[in-house]
Amino acid sequence: MKQIIAIHGGAGVTRRDKPGLANRAGLERALEAGYEILKAGRSAIDAVTAAVMALEDDPLFNAGRGGSLNSDGDVEMDASIMEGAKLRAGAVAAVRRIRNPVLAARAVMEKTRHVLLAGDGAERFARQQGLKLESPAYFRTARQLASLKRNRTNYHGTVGAVALDSDGNLAAATSTGGYTGKMPGRIGDSPIIGAGTYADNRGCAVSATGLGEAFIRAAVAHDMCARMRYRGDSLAAAAGAALRNVAKLGGDGGLVALDRRGNVAMPFNSEGMYRACVDRRGRRTLEIF
Repeated sequence: MKQIIAIHGGAGVTRRDKPGLANRAGLERALEAGYEILKAGRSAIDAVTAAVMALEDDPLFNAGRGGSLNSDGDVEMDASIMEGAKLRAGAVAAVRRIRNPVLAARAVMEKTRHVLLAGDGAERFARQQGLKLESPAYFRTARQLASLKRNRTNYHGTVGAVALDSDGNLAAATSTGGYTGKMPGRIGDSPIIGAGTYADNRGCAVSATGLGEAFIRAAVAHDMCARMRYRGDSLAAAAGAALRNVAKLGGDGGLVALDRRGNVAMPFNSEGMYRACVDRRGRRTLEIF
C-alpha cells in the first residue's frame, strides 16, 4: 500500500497577504517531515504529528509559535489528533505556554482516559509529561502583534495533516491559534473531535480550517465520514457537501481529507488555502490559491 499525506497551513489567506517563497518553503518542510516518516514504515499518527509540529514551529503559520493573539494580546491555542483504527483521540484547548500543542493532544490520547483537556489543567498535564513550555514572549511574534494592531478580527487560519500509512491506517491532526482578536476563552473547531478533526478507517481522515463556529455547527469532519459510510458518497462528494453546509451558515474555509483507497481532497471556499500533498503515485502538489 502506498503512503500518502496531505497537509494544510490554513484557509483565509488572501493575495494581499502576499504569501511568498518563505510560506511555500515552510509548507514544503512540513510535508516532507510527515512523508519521510511514512516512507520509513512508521505510523500515520507519527506522520501527522511531525507535519503539524513543523508548522507549529514556523512563525508564518497560525499555530504554536505563530498563533493569533486574542483581544487581550495573549495566545490561546487548540489542537487535536485522532487515529482511524480504534477511533482514539486526544485534544487540548485554550493553552498558552505549550510549545507544540499537538504533542499535548497526543499525550492526552495515549496517556489518559480523556479526550479533551483545557486551560491550566492541560498545561499542568503537559508539564508532567515532560513537554516543552515557553514564556508568553515566545508566542508574541511581530507578525501577529501587527495583525492585532490592525484589528484584523476576521483573520484566521489553522494547520493540519491527514495521512495513510503502509498498514492501511488513517490519522488526522489539527492545531491553531484561533483568529485574531477573538474573545479570551473562545474555543473553535480545531480541538473538537468531529468538527475540525476526525479519522475513521471505515470512512476518511479530515483536518479542517476556517471559521470554527460554522465548522462546529455543521460537524464537518464527522459529517464527511458519515456521508461516506452510510450514503456511499465519494471523498470528493462528501467534502463538497460538507463545505456547502459551512457556506450556508455564513462560514468560509477548507479542509484536507484522505480515504483508505488513497484518494485526496483539498477543497476550500475562501480566496485561498495553503495546501500540499504527496498522492498515491508519489506526486507532490503545493498550492495556495
